[in-house]
Amino acid sequence: MKARHKRFAFIAAGIAAVAIAATLVLNAFRSNLVFFYTPSQVANGEAPKGTSFRIGGLVEQGSLKRANNSLDAHFMVTDTAKRIEVVYSGILPDLFKEGKGVVAQGKLESDGLFHADQVLAKHDENYMPPEAAEALKKAGALNEKTGKSLVTTTEQAR
Repeated sequence: MKARHKRFAFIAAGIAAVAIAATLVLNAFRSNLVFFYTPSQVANGEAPKGTSFRIGGLVEQGSLKRANNSLDAHFMVTDTAKRIEVVYSGILPDLFKEGKGVVAQGKLESDGLFHADQVLAKHDENYMPPEAAEALKKAGALNEKTGKSLVTTTEQAR
């Protein structure tokens, strides 16, 4: 084999290796990509069914219900315009409270409930996920000066 042919074989092998590596990276990225939706978007059918995504908003006051002798919890997540019931089996974060911001990751099942695999609560008094803050701002339920929620009762969220 001539030097020219060897060089061509090395270049072809290099391009093939880069293409395989790029395919593997993009596959891993796509499988770990999780989109964020508000309760209004989920209620309007914009969120995919059977695919993992995140839903964020406020935990509606008076909506948290825990099963006896179990780690199962049911609660409503609202953006003050719409509300979605979330089912979670596990230990809720210490900062999880009604009226506070929350992001849950899981799937919307055919029963209409959002089955969460993971629940994240805001970490301090001033933090709220940017997507959730924007959704609340659009709904007019976020105090612009303090960044705190104006939702205090179930009736206000409806």
